[in-house]
Amino acid sequence: MTAVKEAMRRPLGRFAERSVAGLLAVAGAGVAFGVLLMLVRFHWGPLYHADHEAAEWFNGLVAPHHALVTVLEAITDLGGRPVLIWLVTIAVVSLLIRRQSRLAVYLIVTGVGGLILDPSLKALVGRLRPVVDVPITHAPGNSFPSGHALGSFVAYGALLLVFLPAMAPRWRKPAIAIVALLVFLIGLTRIALGVHFVSDVLGGWLLGAIWLAVSAYAFRLWRRERGRPVPPITEGLEPEAGQEISPAPDEEQVLEHPRSSVAELLVGWVIVFGALYGFGMFVSYHAKGTFLDTLDTEVPQWFAARRTPGLTELSWWWSKFGDTHAILLVSLVFCPLVLAVWKRWRPVLFVVLAMFGELSLFLASARVVQRPRPPVDNLDGHMPTSSFPSGHIAATICLWSAIAILVFARTDRWWRWLFVALAVIMPVGVATSRMYRGMHHPTDFMGAILLAALWISLLYWVVRPNADVHRGNRRAIESEQVHELDDELAKAGRED
Repeated sequence: MTAVKEAMRRPLGRFAERSVAGLLAVAGAGVAFGVLLMLVRFHWGPLYHADHEAAEWFNGLVAPHHALVTVLEAITDLGGRPVLIWLVTIAVVSLLIRRQSRLAVYLIVTGVGGLILDPSLKALVGRLRPVVDVPITHAPGNSFPSGHALGSFVAYGALLLVFLPAMAPRWRKPAIAIVALLVFLIGLTRIALGVHFVSDVLGGWLLGAIWLAVSAYAFRLWRRERGRPVPPITEGLEPEAGQEISPAPDEEQVLEHPRSSVAELLVGWVIVFGALYGFGMFVSYHAKGTFLDTLDTEVPQWFAARRTPGLTELSWWWSKFGDTHAILLVSLVFCPLVLAVWKRWRPVLFVVLAMFGELSLFLASARVVQRPRPPVDNLDGHMPTSSFPSGHIAATICLWSAIAILVFARTDRWWRWLFVALAVIMPVGVATSRMYRGMHHPTDFMGAILLAALWISLLYWVVRPNADVHRGNRRAIESEQVHELDDELAKAGRED
């Protein structure tokens, strides 16, 4: 009995030791934040001057370089609310699908806490944002603390704690380093873009560290009270859930023959591009007097003659379903859900390659064909690309066709037909709106169909996105396992 009690006391003792150290660290961060808050609130002179000098120095360094500003804006967007809310929401839904409700609740509580702390403290302090000589970008609201610094620390830190157990031990330290670097860069961009002082970012980091530590400590305390082991924080919040939250625990390899698959895709891409180039040059410059020429002349004029304010508004919305933002949004929602439900990377690869291939084929063919827009009023104004093929239509066809192919093979429920219907309705609606708005000829629509049909067919043949379904969702027997299988069968026969 004594030995059992000692065995139980050891993990509790280690947890108590780690808890004391952790609480001291949190207390230290809290004191540092409190001091910084008071210095900012009461406009302490040395800090005031240091903040303004740093703001002016960064402004002079960054403002003349537009390429650098573009890079900084891209990095700072990773700490914005839209990206962070999307990441946490997708993670919560994925955890609920994997029946990890405790971790999902932890992410929700931690994320909501960060959202509450940011505006409430900004309103309490009431600090104005920096005023620089050359404004680069603008941000609403007050300045202290930095919402991007706070939000990125809390969101990325919480996601890291949740998903660390799904990583191999050798990748955990690099993952921690990458997250730390990302949070640091996000905070740095807020200073460099002139929307926050250095002390704002430091305050955001300190407050984020405090809240993340408090929420993690509460979760670990809850585990201890229920008799669960409390491992070091470097192993994540719930190590026993590692297998369950792993993206694809049963998938040994994404593609059976990666090198040959890459070669096949490259060769196929060239062939598809050649087909697009040939068809595009024909309909653009060599189809005079043919039925296709008549179609390209009369259809845009027919749509232009029937424009009304209501239809123009409707066409604008339908056209938006095919633009880059809408396609990216649907992809960024569908792919994580696919990974959560089916635990396979191959369907995700299928969708990613479908969109990447479509984009590259569209840009390359539009560049070489250089077809003018229809000779009617173009409601979307001047576009940076030429008319053939339609990128909006091609992207819509590729995305919804890829989704329909995946869903239809993986369920026998009636609602799978909804995705088949969407694979038809969405492209037709986008195509009609693009021609109505005078942005494309009918043969541009045909070019988009040609692009999507050839590229999706090639991907389906090479990637085989539903191969696991055809094998009964089980691992395939590797060639080197055949002798092991024979030995097992022979052994079973002797036992009978």
